[in-house]
Amino acid sequence: MTFALAVLCGLAFIGTAVTHMLDDGAVCVQTDFWHNASLADNLPVGKGVKGSSSATRLCQDNPSVGQRAADLGGELPWLLFGSLALLLFSQLLKAVLSQGPFTDAVSRRLSVLGWFVAVGTPLAGLVVGWSRSWLVGSMAPVVGSGPTVSGPLVLVLAGLAAVIMGKIMREGVRMREDLEGTI
Repeated sequence: MTFALAVLCGLAFIGTAVTHMLDDGAVCVQTDFWHNASLADNLPVGKGVKGSSSATRLCQDNPSVGQRAADLGGELPWLLFGSLALLLFSQLLKAVLSQGPFTDAVSRRLSVLGWFVAVGTPLAGLVVGWSRSWLVGSMAPVVGSGPTVSGPLVLVLAGLAAVIMGKIMREGVRMREDLEGTI
């Protein structure tokens, strides 16, 4: 089941990339940089950029290839992250089913999954933040609208917990092997 979900996320990743790059519609981005401003204040927006009255949503009618790619960078990193995490989780479950839960292979796969989640979450968030920041900067060039980290950063704690559990399991496996060797 998890492998099928990983494949489905991978297909969604590829499908979103292809359809988005071939789309000729407007590209929009949400920003909180001008949260208290309005377009009546003559914000410095680029040519062909339309903004909402609260100036928190900007849309470019005829985006460049770079703007379309930056818009795609706001969606694809999380799809790729989710797909790879599900793939690693399915490999972990396969090892549990074939060898049992307290084996060296399971502890290693749990640690790998934990490190992937702990490191991959902020990386995906940075890519999304940089993409959105660049897209906002290309539509309304203002100094100070730098990149942010987006996404559920609480997953870093979950990843670190999985790494710790993997180490605990590895120690338990070693203790069980020592005990079997003495009996």
